[in-house]
Amino acid sequence: MAKDTPPRWDHRMQQRLARGEAAALGELYDRFASLVHMLAHRVLDDDAAADQVTREVFGYVWENPDAYDPKQGSMRSWMAKLTNSQAVHRLRQSEAAALAAGRGGSPEELELKVRRAAVAARADYIVTSMPAPLRAALERAYHQHMDYRQTAEDLGVSEDEARRRLRLGLQLLSTAHSRPLEGSSPPGYGRSS
Repeated sequence: MAKDTPPRWDHRMQQRLARGEAAALGELYDRFASLVHMLAHRVLDDDAAADQVTREVFGYVWENPDAYDPKQGSMRSWMAKLTNSQAVHRLRQSEAAALAAGRGGSPEELELKVRRAAVAARADYIVTSMPAPLRAALERAYHQHMDYRQTAEDLGVSEDEARRRLRLGLQLLSTAHSRPLEGSSPPGYGRSS
């Protein structure tokens, strides 16, 4: 994953976007397109749909640069939240259309699928928004199957510090089930393409 972006960069990027600098959009795209696409694909499990969500997210950011508030968090976490919200919205639309056409399951199955996707999106958002030290510890434990001792050694921290980072990261992740992402999309989202 990309490194956390400094708040100064976030603020300057917002200003450049607000001035309509196309180069700023290109820089933002270079930095976050893979993250946006990965998060959208995680929810939708479809490359074409993830591509569409990626275009919609960057289109929204271009048209609404003032919607980002640096005081609320990093540009990275804002982009992740926009992506997850739009991807869950798109999943709900596509599943409802399949249900209406008789191709989907029951309304209860639809709601369960959307709920699972929303929880997964929230978990992705939480991990994406975590401070880099917590995220690094969780990535080593989850993706590389390291225990806290191996994580400590790999990160060059004490075992107590590795345990603390893993515990805090897991506590944050545990909120994914209790507080799913909001159901509403940002203005301009959800339009048919």
